[in-house]
Amino acid sequence: MTILITGAAGFIGHGLAERFLAHGDTVIGIDNMNDYYDPALKRARIADLAERHGAKFTFLQLDFSDHEALEKVAATGHLEKIAHLGAQAGVRYSLQNPRAYAQSNLVGHLNMLELARACGLPMVYASSSSVYGGNDKLPFSVEDRVDHPISLYAATKRADELMSETYAHLYRIPLTGLRFFTVYGPWGRPDMAVWMFTRDILEGRPITVYNQGRMKRDFTYIDDIITGVVAALDSPPRDDGLVKAGGSVAPHRLYNIGNNRSEHLMDLIGAIEAACGKKAQLDFQPIQPGDVLETHADIDAIAQDLGYAPTTPISIGIPRFVDWYRRYRDL
Repeated sequence: MTILITGAAGFIGHGLAERFLAHGDTVIGIDNMNDYYDPALKRARIADLAERHGAKFTFLQLDFSDHEALEKVAATGHLEKIAHLGAQAGVRYSLQNPRAYAQSNLVGHLNMLELARACGLPMVYASSSSVYGGNDKLPFSVEDRVDHPISLYAATKRADELMSETYAHLYRIPLTGLRFFTVYGPWGRPDMAVWMFTRDILEGRPITVYNQGRMKRDFTYIDDIITGVVAALDSPPRDDGLVKAGGSVAPHRLYNIGNNRSEHLMDLIGAIEAACGKKAQLDFQPIQPGDVLETHADIDAIAQDLGYAPTTPISIGIPRFVDWYRRYRDL
């Protein structure tokens, strides 16, 4: 089986490629290798896959917002599944560079929908828990209204869901959107709290803690996330006219994919301190524009439909990340 994965040099893309390659499948990975964060980490992820899986893994450096470049991938003619995980990520960065989000997350997502249509293939795509915006009903359910995003990043992800609904309706393409909740683990992203806290604690620098630490997140370990993505790829929605998760009667569904447990930020910091064997120096700062106070995933829909059941609490996942980080940084 041959799987196309966008964002293959990214955190989740690397993990998904590894899972399929380890099972003997063939992966074509694409990524534009932008410098939103250090491209050296992206290159290391690609090198890791290439070194361990050889010819089973093909990497193409291209931008999926360039439809002509993307059409060359479709011309290969042997794709069997599509996982669209690439995007311009980050809530705070969207305040600084909004056009990057329009290009990657809007134009790029449209191009991927067109690719799926041209190939006649189902597609799983990455959405985000950010679409819930300032919702104060917890846990967040895929049946909740999501009309009031509080960051441009969130707005583009909601737009992706709406475009996907339209394509599923018009062209009957089976599409699954996954609203990821704060993913962490080995090969993670350096712009996210778990990486930054670990780095600064080990280097003896203060860590920046927003809103006096009075925040909660549904931290989800990478292996659990990948298991959910694979399950979604293996079981595309049926075009049977029945109502799907998220409310569509087209072959389009939306799932939360999280740990189903909201952790206090200070508890996360405590777990990182324990794994590092050092206390953190805390620099408390006000909450940032676009941030939300709490996220908590209701995963009933994906559990019922696909058997998704996360198994990794932060007490297990954080030490695994810190051990990997020490090896990666040769500490």
